[in-house]
Amino acid sequence: MRLFGFSLLAVLVSTACAAPSAPGWRFDLKEERSGIVALESIVVSPTLVLFFDRASDDPLQINNHSAWGALWNLETSTVRPLDVLTNSFCASGALLSNGTMASVGGDPNLFPGNPAIHPGNQAIRLFEPCASPTGDGCTVFEDPENLHLLEKRWYPSSTRIFDGSLIIVGGMHEDTPFYNTDPALSIEFFPQKESTPRPSDFLNRTLPANLFPRIFALPDGKVFMVANNQSIIYDVEENAERILPDIPNNVRVTNPIDGSAILLPLSPPDFIPEVLVCGGTQTDTIDPLLLSSQTPATSQCSRIRLDEAGIARGWEVEHMLEPRIMPELVHLPNGQVLITNGGRSGFAAIASVSDPIGNSNADHPVLVPSLYTPDAPLGLRISNEGMPSSGISRLYHSSVTLTPQGNFLIAGQNPNNHTVVGPDVVFPSEFRVQTLDPPFMFVERPKILNTPEKLAFNKKFTVPVSIPNTLARLVQKFKVSFECLSLMDLGFSTHAFHSSARLVFMEATISPDRKSLTFITPPNGRVYPPGPATIFLTIDNVSSEGAWVMMGSGNSPPTLE
Repeated sequence: MRLFGFSLLAVLVSTACAAPSAPGWRFDLKEERSGIVALESIVVSPTLVLFFDRASDDPLQINNHSAWGALWNLETSTVRPLDVLTNSFCASGALLSNGTMASVGGDPNLFPGNPAIHPGNQAIRLFEPCASPTGDGCTVFEDPENLHLLEKRWYPSSTRIFDGSLIIVGGMHEDTPFYNTDPALSIEFFPQKESTPRPSDFLNRTLPANLFPRIFALPDGKVFMVANNQSIIYDVEENAERILPDIPNNVRVTNPIDGSAILLPLSPPDFIPEVLVCGGTQTDTIDPLLLSSQTPATSQCSRIRLDEAGIARGWEVEHMLEPRIMPELVHLPNGQVLITNGGRSGFAAIASVSDPIGNSNADHPVLVPSLYTPDAPLGLRISNEGMPSSGISRLYHSSVTLTPQGNFLIAGQNPNNHTVVGPDVVFPSEFRVQTLDPPFMFVERPKILNTPEKLAFNKKFTVPVSIPNTLARLVQKFKVSFECLSLMDLGFSTHAFHSSARLVFMEATISPDRKSLTFITPPNGRVYPPGPATIFLTIDNVSSEGAWVMMGSGNSPPTLE
């Protein structure tokens, strides 16, 4: 992977893309609260983040009942309820090629205190592109009788693939205790490609701890999957599995033993994929009565390069600064990875182990984030220098997302049945919302002044930019021929995993007068699946605000352009 460019001069100013860490990070607690527990979050426009919770007794109201969907306004830090029909608890989701958000699966249970609720485990919820910056008139569309999954799925995963549709993997059929005893051992797509789901040997092999498998669309169109301690590459077009090496040291990483995973940035010209998996637990048992909230999580991160040489070498092991269960890994525009949330011990789920803390199966929350720098030497990639403490635990049912503004929106936590708050609750239902603001939020930043609404693949574009004088002098002095220009899918956050999150670096050149930026888009929809994207320009570790664009035609899936 190359974060820094294609010329020696560009490498000499490699801090223009990713410094190991920098002081000045800040947590900012928002005055308004989320109103629902934001256990799922996805950016759906330049100004709006969509939150989902379970159908519960949350304080935010709509149509005379508690809401379990909401829009968070990034400009005003205010919340607007959405009327959701089906129970979205522990669903998955992503953006489609036409910009529509699709949320899939969920909880089969009804909640007596919320009469509007319908079962969610076959649900498909659609949120079409919203032109209103405040969300006025924008709603979730559902039609459970006519628009639904082929198979019941609670705790599934999904990601957008090369034709702009979703691949949907795994889950369970009904409410089962702690781990997956009623599994959905199959794969399907939205929109549907076949009339029946595809059976999956991989999901069968990874029982019982295989809920929310971590899946990534690879730049050749195949899909990488990791569940429990096993991994494969799945060929969507041939319906075939290639078994890869197991994660070392008996580390297991999927619900209820949640680690996190991320596809590291893809760089031209070869776009060779690497996957990083961090956290989880080393355990030989899944019986919750034999597990403890004090069982240490693992600090292990495992990384694999998915070309032939990398697969032959297998997983490379390194370690976080502390053990973490239920962490989340999220891209920064410069190619670094934020490691945040989670606890030092225990497991996911609610009141299942022998000694829960209140209702929490996990304990010892980790309050200080870390940064992972992919191109740093092994053993020196992770740092929390200059990082603040959040002051708020973020354990089970928390979420985080990078925003188009360039900071991170962090919300949620609810290791309880329904809404539980109060001074005596150790880990209450959490409605406080924070941003984690990088240092560049407090200095003059480069700006992408205008972009086309749609960008075709494998094309050259020139757009106007504004570069502050301090950064302009750097560009002029070193005649940098390549800046960090990142094309990003900001992903769908749920259960310590960021579905569809993606960063593709683009070849880019700033004009001699520093007023325009010329770049080349990814070669095809396999490198970046067609659909919404956010473009960030980073110079000297200072990132612009993101430009919201449509990568490809904007057609409904399936589409190859």
